[in-house]
Amino acid sequence: MERVANLSGAPQPTENPYLIAQQQVDIVAEKLKLDAGIREILRKPKRELAVNFPVRMDDGSVRCYTGYRVQHNLSRGPAKGGIRYHPDVTIDEVRALSMWMTWKCAVVNIPYGGAKGGVICDPKKMTLPELERLTRRYTTEISIIIGPERDIPAPDVNTNARTMAWIMDTYSMHKGYSVPAVVTGKPIAIGGSEGRAEATGRGCMYTVLEALKHLKMEPTRTATAVQGFGNVGATTALLLHEQGSRIIGLSDSRGGIYNPKGLDPHKALRYKQETGALADFPDSDPISNAELLALPCDILVPAALENQITVRNADKVRAKIVAEGANGPTTPEADEILYQKGIFLIPDVLANAGGVTVSYFEWVQDLQNLFWDVDEINRRLERIMVRSFQEVLNNSQCVEVNMRTAAYCLAVRRVAEATTTRGLYP
Repeated sequence: MERVANLSGAPQPTENPYLIAQQQVDIVAEKLKLDAGIREILRKPKRELAVNFPVRMDDGSVRCYTGYRVQHNLSRGPAKGGIRYHPDVTIDEVRALSMWMTWKCAVVNIPYGGAKGGVICDPKKMTLPELERLTRRYTTEISIIIGPERDIPAPDVNTNARTMAWIMDTYSMHKGYSVPAVVTGKPIAIGGSEGRAEATGRGCMYTVLEALKHLKMEPTRTATAVQGFGNVGATTALLLHEQGSRIIGLSDSRGGIYNPKGLDPHKALRYKQETGALADFPDSDPISNAELLALPCDILVPAALENQITVRNADKVRAKIVAEGANGPTTPEADEILYQKGIFLIPDVLANAGGVTVSYFEWVQDLQNLFWDVDEINRRLERIMVRSFQEVLNNSQCVEVNMRTAAYCLAVRRVAEATTTRGLYP
């Protein structure tokens, strides 16, 4: 997912994502009448590792970097979650993201707990050899808590399949034999899975199609705006375009483009790959990220980072459906505003769970050394995403709450049940 700056045209949001994540748990805990002890367990990560490590730069100098790996909950299985490289990484951000991963895995009912990692760095100012040395040293530092049965990292902001290859190789060198299942999102040549690269966007598309069915809307009569034209946003835009939706707005970290008659996301993607940005894309008008969020459209996909739709701009959102391709793009206060406006929200823990679902497929394939073709992957992914959407929707209608609360109730209940069933040690 792509970092988007100055989305409201004002200073960057200051909401603490960890406090927001805890607030979300508190809301659900009240509704579920959770035991106070279980609630306290779920509000905090189980394990946090902070590492400070040196990296030799290309000019021969040595620079020290700080990284984190946080494991939120292991009651339902090994920890799972991505690693991001960004100058704005904080321990509270990583804590929140690890918690959201726990709920995401539980929503789609795969046997993982949540984890997340991050390194404070600016990868856009680093060379490829410097990034490799940083990755290998960071992997060495966190190797004491990761592993196929313990914690399985994956790509996230500014990391990719090549990054995962370096992690897998470093971990394997320490073990003395190849351990492909230590990470997911790897190149196919070393145990990666077909369909993994586009899995998050594809899963998002499946949930949008289910929402359209629920609202009795035809995909071919919809207009879509996508914030964040990275892997998730681009894939979602491409797939919705293939379903017949008119893509009217796209944005990246440098701004957005708009054409009410429709944009070709294939051409936009090629243009960005060639120029590095969407700006000045032919046959489009420039718009700010703030303006993109307020476009009159049927489907809005925030696929950037957290805290993009807040109490300051939620009343300006005019979409009928908001599908959260990013993690935590909407604050709790904004949730209530969108709900009161009648906007159908597909929460992040459901909308972007396709990535972790196919990561689970990759892990299973690595462990058994038996691989599926892309059609099998997509069939399995669609089945899980559709089932999970219907479970959340049914919960929402039965309890008369918004989709996020319904998803959290489903997830927190599953994690709480696993925690209670296992009991406390000693």
